[in-house]
Amino acid sequence: MSASRRRRLIAGMLTITAALTASACAGGSAPAADPNTLTIMAKLFGTAPDPKGELQQAVEKFLGKKLQVTWVPNAQYTDKLNVTLASDKLPQVMGVDPKLPAFVRAAQAGAFWDLTDKLDKYPNLKPMDERTALNASVNGKIYGIYRMRPALRSAIVIRKDWLDKLGLKPPETVDDFYDIAKAFTEKDPDGNGKNDTYGLIIPKWPGNYASSSPYDTLETWFGAPNGWGMRNGKLVPGFDTPEFLEANRFLKKMVDGGMVNPDFATLDSAKWNEPFHQGRGGMIIDVNVRSRQVLDLFRDEGDKDYGDKVAMVGNLKRSDGQKFSLPFTGYLDVLAISRQSVPTEQDLDNVLKTLDKLGTVEGQNLVMNGIEGRNYQVVDNTASLINETDPAIRTIQDNADDAFVQLGFKGDTDIGGIALPRTPSGQPYKDMIKLQNELMAEDLKTAVHNPALPVISPTAVAKGAQIDTIIPDARIKFLSGEMTEDQLKGEIKRWYDSGGTQVTAEVNDLVAKLPK
Repeated sequence: MSASRRRRLIAGMLTITAALTASACAGGSAPAADPNTLTIMAKLFGTAPDPKGELQQAVEKFLGKKLQVTWVPNAQYTDKLNVTLASDKLPQVMGVDPKLPAFVRAAQAGAFWDLTDKLDKYPNLKPMDERTALNASVNGKIYGIYRMRPALRSAIVIRKDWLDKLGLKPPETVDDFYDIAKAFTEKDPDGNGKNDTYGLIIPKWPGNYASSSPYDTLETWFGAPNGWGMRNGKLVPGFDTPEFLEANRFLKKMVDGGMVNPDFATLDSAKWNEPFHQGRGGMIIDVNVRSRQVLDLFRDEGDKDYGDKVAMVGNLKRSDGQKFSLPFTGYLDVLAISRQSVPTEQDLDNVLKTLDKLGTVEGQNLVMNGIEGRNYQVVDNTASLINETDPAIRTIQDNADDAFVQLGFKGDTDIGGIALPRTPSGQPYKDMIKLQNELMAEDLKTAVHNPALPVISPTAVAKGAQIDTIIPDARIKFLSGEMTEDQLKGEIKRWYDSGGTQVTAEVNDLVAKLPK
């Protein structure tokens, strides 16, 4: 997109947001929301549920309301969100990254309800963790109900059968990781006699810098800050550190050696599991639950030895033995409420009461696990899956996993939430969940937290569309060989010159004002 076109788009967005805000703030003159219907926009990670399907009907019966859900594929969500924000048809509830500049602009202009002082009267909406609520805020103001997530879930999923075939042990250090990637690329781990495998699978990442991407995880292993870190008494962005450059030199060496899928800049993230499952790639750096997704793929094709296909390790040590682990934010998106489609305090109370009911143990189990007695039963305080080979039952499970889980905002008990943790019937799943919890507990000891997570600078909001993509775009070009390291450093300077200097000053000022 050209600079002039981008400026026109930003100007248009601001104009429309102003108009939207004026409409939202018209108060009593706005039409009342339908009290019997809840409209939602949420992410989708598979096939959209049938509105007349069994799980949606169960959720509607539980809430006593009709649901109108716009399910948007994850890879397209940010674009759809920007378009929706610029329209006059906002749903009542939207799942959104609270730090997204377009959302922050709209929220600060009054397009979304400020919930900072409104949630305490709803027992199931009060923040379960005040620090996470602060992290999910916009400089202390709460514009949405945060969706609880584990504090640490970064991990590496590995083809265990490839390790076994080549007589390799799971990696402990970045050097081990490199050696395994090289062996997976050069030593025919699938035994087909062809040079057709690679060590690491990376997709086109839909988020910007510091968005828990595989790149961010690897950079953290090398000692780079997680988003922002203290250097010489001042907070600086993690990409302006020697460790960031060292990590990307390391990864570029892997790319140049054919150890990374050649389409890493374009691979659809929705197809991330395919090369792993189909025997083309051997490792994935992502969240630990991906291990269960790939187990599903092997099990669903009737492989009785599916548990022998997948291994997992946590964060890796640096070459000198020091360990730095990438934690998560404690939340993933928030459920924000539009003032355009929920115009009055009475309407807001109605929506919050509905979400409060959804926030009960029964409601969270329903959207996160499915229907008790149909696709799961309670065994040892877990949601143990049943009837997994029945297509109709599997649809309920898939609808929960791929879609309705986006309305699960209070997590499961394994991570301090209220819903039952889900356990598939096979022993490999039970073993993987046990390992997952052990790795999370261990890696939390070396977690590198982002001290700037609760804040967003005014300049970042105003210039986000112009500067947010500078670093991730330059990183991809450097890794692809389209840009030298000096040019990458030049792009870091351009980030500063384009507004990053002001962003850095404002972040330092805002963090200094946070409650200690």
